[in-house]
Amino acid sequence: MRIDKDNIKIILILLVVCLSLGYAYINSDLNINGTAQVKHANWDIHWANIQVTNGSVSASTPTISNQTTVNYSVVLNLPGDYYEFTVDAVNGGNIDAMIDTIDSKLNGATITALPDYLNYTVSYFDGMPLQTNQLLAANTTEKYKVRIEYRTDIELNQIPATNQDLTLQFTVTYRQATEDAIAVDHSFNGHSWETIINNVRLGNTSNYNVGDTKTVDMGSLGTHTLRIANKSTPSECSTEGFSQTACGFVLEFADIITTHRMNPYTSGDTTTIGVNSKGGWEYSDMRAFLNSTTYAYESIDYSSTGIYSSLPEVLRNAIINTTVVSGHNLKDTTNFTTTDKLYLLSTHEVWEDVDGNTNSGIDYWDTAYNNTRQLDYYSSQNVTTSNYSGAIKQINGSNNYWWMRSAYSGSSSSFCYLTHTGSWNGRDSDYAIGVSPAFRIG
Repeated sequence: MRIDKDNIKIILILLVVCLSLGYAYINSDLNINGTAQVKHANWDIHWANIQVTNGSVSASTPTISNQTTVNYSVVLNLPGDYYEFTVDAVNGGNIDAMIDTIDSKLNGATITALPDYLNYTVSYFDGMPLQTNQLLAANTTEKYKVRIEYRTDIELNQIPATNQDLTLQFTVTYRQATEDAIAVDHSFNGHSWETIINNVRLGNTSNYNVGDTKTVDMGSLGTHTLRIANKSTPSECSTEGFSQTACGFVLEFADIITTHRMNPYTSGDTTTIGVNSKGGWEYSDMRAFLNSTTYAYESIDYSSTGIYSSLPEVLRNAIINTTVVSGHNLKDTTNFTTTDKLYLLSTHEVWEDVDGNTNSGIDYWDTAYNNTRQLDYYSSQNVTTSNYSGAIKQINGSNNYWWMRSAYSGSSSSFCYLTHTGSWNGRDSDYAIGVSPAFRIG
């Protein structure tokens, strides 16, 4: 913008005349000076760094032509054969980009359905789906994964009778990013449950860390937080009679969902199921409540009100049956082995007993202590019977008690529970205290 000093002079001189002030004129120079340099803009989106996955069938080595096209050729002979590789989408320029369009073609036509015998996917390396508007920022890279597979879950009549020559084409178009661009979140929390479940089944969990969390909507029970509690499977998990509850990929609730009794109180009854009776975890009201089954002793049907039924369908369908070993109380002489979808944690899955005495502490009062192991999460928090703040859980923002599945062996009426400070104790099982289960997916 140019400011004209002569016009300013004229206006001001007229004002001076009209006001008869003792100045000949007033002169004010207002200047705005600037320079601008337009830098070279570099648009550079290309493929790079192809890596074939171990286990893939032999094929022609994938090649990149003109930095924008990947070519490969593969023969799949038998159901179960697959070919998989990763390739980097590189933004080597200084302009942020985002996905504009995505198109997959089979024999020249846009794919609406694949043949029964074929799986073909292009995703990010961690299984996260590609979507329009996803960001590829300047000077960054996103790794894609391409997988083509001869399916095994097919009937004989779905296997092609003749060789099938297929041309598969995948095209992703990038354009300059706008304010609608979406950053790609490869974390556990950023993935959908569908992606997480698929990755667990494929063993592709390297990007998930013990302690990572993700919320889950449980309808009338509210929104709660699930946490990766375990990923490891040490050799002890293969020991006969060993509980599988802390082996493999385990999710636990990081908070307390609600409160519920372990068992009803049955005063003076030493034969039937109740707080002052035989039974332990296997026959408990809590087990039925968690797994949305019927509590036989009082004929309570939890099929629509239990914890399992409150989980999203995608999670329910992925929860696997787990062999659960649980300790007994004075009324029984052997531990309980059950098969459950959801289960409470045992004492050893939370704490390591460090009192140095096998005649006291949880390694004495929990008869199944040596049939399970500490979950990776509590191990990483160094949770022991003398250092236990890392085991605290909350309900509605306040520290609270929560049940364990371990019967207290020194009593005929108690189960172990975790206190509001993270320590352990025993309590009559008719008390309604916190519910915070775990489960495995696969």
